[in-house]
Amino acid sequence: MELSIILEYSWVLLMLIVLEGLLAADNALVLAIMVKHLPDEQRKKALFYGLAGAFVFRFGSLFAISFLIDVWQVQAIGALYLLFIACNHIFRKLLIKNVEENSGDAQESGKKKKSGFWGTVFKVELADIAFAVDSILAAVALAVVLPDSGLPAIGGLDGGKFLVIFAGGFIGLVIMRFAANLFVRLLHARPGLEIAAFFIVGWVGVKLAVYTLSHPALDVLPHEFAHSSAWKITFYVVLILIALGGWFLSKEKPTEEKVRETA
Repeated sequence: MELSIILEYSWVLLMLIVLEGLLAADNALVLAIMVKHLPDEQRKKALFYGLAGAFVFRFGSLFAISFLIDVWQVQAIGALYLLFIACNHIFRKLLIKNVEENSGDAQESGKKKKSGFWGTVFKVELADIAFAVDSILAAVALAVVLPDSGLPAIGGLDGGKFLVIFAGGFIGLVIMRFAANLFVRLLHARPGLEIAAFFIVGWVGVKLAVYTLSHPALDVLPHEFAHSSAWKITFYVVLILIALGGWFLSKEKPTEEKVRETA
């Protein structure tokens, strides 16, 4: 494999690690909120089932999509889905949350009856399915335009691309299990990073949409455009600017340790 291809694969894998880390932290935060009403022992069991489901659904979606990725309809659905979850999350985060805080609805919603243990586990597994689809589609959109590695194909994917997507999904699970607290603290300290992460998801959706529109069956965009250096450079420059914007434009909140130190 040529050095330029190795560097490109390494860069995409680095981007996947960062994006998977932020998404895994957000996912872990959601799961923690979903199970926090349970007693301590049941909470641990529910989180264990949630982690097991995350492994099953994430790798299941990876192997399923590896056989479907060349179908332009699947690419189009994936692009629309990524754009939808990005817009939906940003809309809820920026607008609905403010309305709830101002109207007091957030306090009312906290008084609603909580689910029992198995009802909570069921909701956690449904969340795992959504998280798995989000993660794998984002990874596919980043990796699908990489040059072929020459490794044996797995499903409809070049072996090298499959391994990059597999590594990204696996790293996301590891972060969710072992390093989620670190990323959760980072999101609490820099809340703008969460919104930036979903802007990145939306931008990745645009990347997958470009790849779809350049599919030979559609030919809306020239096939060479999705693989051109100009488009790749534009994509990564915008991606980095979004990440930097999320970091520098986010007001840093003091952590609990800092609050205790200043008290």
